[in-house]
Amino acid sequence: MTFCLKNSRNIISKLKPKVGLLSLMKQSSDCCYSSCLNHSNHCNFLPVTATSPFVKQLKNPDSNSHKKGRFFVFERFESTTAEKQIASVPNGEDNQVLNFPGGKVIFSPEMRFLSESPSLHAHCYRVLDDNGQLIRHSNFIQVSEDIAVKMYSNMVTLQTLDTIFYEAQRQGRISFYVTTIGEEAINIASAAALTLDDFVFPQYREPGVLLWRGFTLQEFANQCFGNKADYGKGRQMPIHYGSNKHKYFTVSSTIATQIPHAVGAAYSLKMDKKDACAVTYFGDGGTSEGDFHAALNFAAVTEAPVIFICRNNGWAISTPTSDQFRSDGIAVRGQAYGVRSIRVDGNDVLAIYSAVHAARKMAVNEHRPILIEAVTYRVGHHSTSDDSTKYRPADEIEWWRMARDPVTRFRKWIESNGWWSSEAESQLRSSIRNQLLQAIQLAEKVEKPPVKDLFTDVYDDLPPNLREQEKLLRETINRHPKDYPADVPL
Repeated sequence: MTFCLKNSRNIISKLKPKVGLLSLMKQSSDCCYSSCLNHSNHCNFLPVTATSPFVKQLKNPDSNSHKKGRFFVFERFESTTAEKQIASVPNGEDNQVLNFPGGKVIFSPEMRFLSESPSLHAHCYRVLDDNGQLIRHSNFIQVSEDIAVKMYSNMVTLQTLDTIFYEAQRQGRISFYVTTIGEEAINIASAAALTLDDFVFPQYREPGVLLWRGFTLQEFANQCFGNKADYGKGRQMPIHYGSNKHKYFTVSSTIATQIPHAVGAAYSLKMDKKDACAVTYFGDGGTSEGDFHAALNFAAVTEAPVIFICRNNGWAISTPTSDQFRSDGIAVRGQAYGVRSIRVDGNDVLAIYSAVHAARKMAVNEHRPILIEAVTYRVGHHSTSDDSTKYRPADEIEWWRMARDPVTRFRKWIESNGWWSSEAESQLRSSIRNQLLQAIQLAEKVEKPPVKDLFTDVYDDLPPNLREQEKLLRETINRHPKDYPADVPL
C-alpha cells in the first residue's frame, strides 16, 4: 500500500499520542495497591516518583494524562513518525516538550545526569517477623486454614524430598541432584497464589511448584532415576522435571533461556484472550544473562501478562551478587525497562503469597508484566557437584539455616492460630518419609527406557543420519556389552 506524501502528512497530523510520558512519573494514587507504598513493611512496587530530581524540574505539562493512562506503562504513539512540533512548558520555565514516538521528551537548559543508584534502597515487603508473628499494620492477602496447612505440608514434603534424594545421590543411586533448602517458601507460596491455568517456566530449583500442582512423589522418583515411567524417557538429568498435564515446562540447565520463552507464551495467552498468565523463575545469576534483559524489554513493549520471579539468594553458584551487579538488587531493573516491580522477603510465606497473588491479578486483568525479587538464601550447596563451604563461611550458612528458616517460621504462625500441633508434625514427617522411600524402591525396580528412545520424539520420520547413528550404537554395544548398563533394553 502506497500513500502520497501530502496524504501521509495529513494522516500523521491527525494522529495524537495516547498518553504523555510524564504520566509515568505520577504516584499511583489511583492504583488499588497504592496503600502498599505508605508503609515500610508493605508492598513496594517501584514507580517513578514525583520526588525524584528529574521529575521536580519538569512540572507535568499534560495535567490530564493521568486520567487517560495506566500506572507505569510506557504508552505508545499511533504514529511511528516523530512529530516536529515543540511546545513550551506552561509553567514559564525554559523547558520544552517534544512529542517523540516513545513518549514526550522534555528539554532543559540544565545539564543533569541521572544518579547511578537511588539514594534509598527499595523496601523489602514482609508480613511475618523472624519469629513467625504478624508485623503490625501488615497488608497481606488472608489465607484460610486449609490453604495454610496445605502450604506448610508441601513445604515439609519438599524439605524431606530434598533430604532423601540428596542422600540417594551420595549413595550413588542417582547421578545428580539440586536442593531447594532455604527456598521452600518461594516454591510453595508462589504456586499457591497461581491458578492451574497459568503456565510455569521454571529453572531447576522449583520442584515445589510442581508438587503443589499434584505431581506425585512417585513421578519425582521416576524422573530422578530415569526409568521407563519417566516422562522424559531418561533423556534428562535428574531434577529436570516437566509435565504437560500440569503446564510445567521441562527444566533446562541452560541459564535464563526460559525467561524469554515465558514472555512469548504470555503474549500468546494475551492474543487468545485467556484468563491466565505465564510465570517464570530464575536466580540472581540469571539476571546477568542477556535473555533476562531481552525478556523484560519484550514483555514491557508487548504488555504481556507474565510474572518474573527472581530468587535472589545471594550466590550464583560461587559468584556473590556483589560481583554480578552494582544496582540495588533486581527489582530496580524492572523499573528501568518499564516493568512494575516489588522486592519481597523470600523466606516469608505470607509475603510471597500476597505479592504473587496481587501480581497475578495485575498481570491478567491489566495485561502487564510484573517482576518480583524474592530475597532469600540458598542454604544447601548449589548442587551435588558443589561444596559451598569453599567460597562462603560455614557460620553464615548455619545462621540462615537456624535463624531464618522459612519452614520453621511459617510453622510458628500456623501453630499460633491453633492450626498445627507437634503430633501433626510428627505424623506428617513420618508419613512423607515412608512414602518417599517406597517411591524410590519402586523407581529403582522399573526398567530403563530402550535404546531406541534416544532417537525418537524429534522427527516424525527418522532421517538417515540418525538411523546410521542408531545402527552404530547397537553394533558398539554388542561388541562391548560390559561397558554398557545391562538394565537398558536394546
